Amino acid sequence: MSLWDPYKPSDAAPWNRRRVVHLHKRAGFAATWREIERDLADGPDAAVTRIVERQAHLVGVPEGFESLAAIIGQAAVDSGSAGRLKAWWLYRMLFSPDPLGERLALVWHNHFATSNLKVNDLAAMRRQNDIFREFGRAPFGELLRRVVHDSALLIWLDAQANRKEHPNENLARELMEIFTLGVGHYSEIDVKDAARALTGWTVTARGEFREIAERHDDGEKTILGKTGAWRGGELVEMLLDNPATAKRLALRICELLMGEGVVDESSLAALADGLREHNLDIGWGVETVLRSRLFFSQGNIGKRVPGPAEFVVGSLRALEMFDPPPSTLVLSEWVANLGQDLFYPPNVFGWPGGRSWITTRSIIGRLKFASALAEGAVRNPAVPFDALALAKRHGRGDDLAAAVGFYCELLLGNAEGAIVDEVQAAVRREAADRALADEVRRAVAAILSRPEAGLG
Repeated sequence: MSLWDPYKPSDAAPWNRRRVVHLHKRAGFAATWREIERDLADGPDAAVTRIVERQAHLVGVPEGFESLAAIIGQAAVDSGSAGRLKAWWLYRMLFSPDPLGERLALVWHNHFATSNLKVNDLAAMRRQNDIFREFGRAPFGELLRRVVHDSALLIWLDAQANRKEHPNENLARELMEIFTLGVGHYSEIDVKDAARALTGWTVTARGEFREIAERHDDGEKTILGKTGAWRGGELVEMLLDNPATAKRLALRICELLMGEGVVDESSLAALADGLREHNLDIGWGVETVLRSRLFFSQGNIGKRVPGPAEFVVGSLRALEMFDPPPSTLVLSEWVANLGQDLFYPPNVFGWPGGRSWITTRSIIGRLKFASALAEGAVRNPAVPFDALALAKRHGRGDDLAAAVGFYCELLLGNAEGAIVDEVQAAVRREAADRALADEVRRAVAAILSRPEAGLG
């Protein structure tokens, strides 16, 4: 029996709110109470199907979302403001009916880490981002073939300087080390000859890919033990066929959906084998993991640190902060201050993720964000979050204990008595004799500040 076999609810692993919240946090940006209750009633198969079929969200999706998002994105590019382009992507994360698609775009932004600091072209960065979204769950070959011809990536890795007289190894090295095989599966000789295979690839003044024959080294090359007059396209196919690429992709999928230390080598190898059998189909791999026993196992719940964008957007979505909407410009500043400056990854390896998100600075930053969210500072002008009204809307606002229990279930998937008691005690120490509405608002900030909120 494989740990990737489908999950079936049991007494030991029941389908409950904790697992519903877990599913939405890992595969999207958290869920509203109505979405949690819907999926709790309908069961895991229906819940996962909605996510993979781009129908996860019941509330908060504007009519004509794609058209509106396109207008906002073009306006951001035309403005020349990187901040507005970041705000556009956060708008998509918050309001899209396909949260999994946006999460996969984040994965590929980190995998093919390209920074506008060097590219200095917002239109190119947006086009690359759209590639990640359109082909993010396709067979990996479809994505890779487009990304390696993408102007932002080629500028980022100096492809235009790669000529037969002076081969530049940047694209060849990252293509092998980061995009496909991973460290240990190629030699320096492979990199040098791969760079020769890629000579002639460049970007025109209009930002279009071109392969210029006069700049290409058409001599014989030996790459991964195979000798021939290889060209760039043939190199890409060679790397796609290598078993190491499937394992690297399996690892990326597990980084997205699984907790640290949950997936052993045999399970990772089994997922990689399945990807090879399915033409490196990322959608197949993601759905296999989302439906699996291992994904819903107790050992996988609360064992992954969400990145800043996940934490910020997930908090807003769960709390239904759609009307009035938050300022996505303000949100982009929060996400950057928490360590994830969208469109500006730190280097070619992207953000390391995992425990690296937990630092003294980031912990303090998340506490400040929780307070700002509750007080309404994520909106412009500021409008304090009416936490009591939301709890009452869902029949849980009779008193502080009921409201705290509701928010613990909504935000943590867990309303154990000890957690509820600790939050109530913290609120009353900080704000004795205040109105219930103020107490509940402070309770939300206290819950988002707990360690459990930082473990998705």
